[in-house]
Amino acid sequence: MNALFASGHAADVILLALVLELVWLRARGWTLRTLVPMLLPAALIVLGLRAALTGAAWPWIALPLALSFPAHLIDLAGRRKG
Repeated sequence: MNALFASGHAADVILLALVLELVWLRARGWTLRTLVPMLLPAALIVLGLRAALTGAAWPWIALPLALSFPAHLIDLAGRRKG
């Protein structure tokens, strides 16, 4: 179990789950225009987690985490219009 987290593969499993969710929702008629803003913040947070688990330098951890907030705001703005 330690190797799963130390290698960052635990985050890869979560990213795979996000991709499967995207495919599943897309197959049920959701548009990519709706799905990408909805799933992007989570993907960015998980990328930051992966960077942290693998011992990356702090900018590689901070960048995806910082980008997740504006991505979340874009999603919220899109939902408000819809």
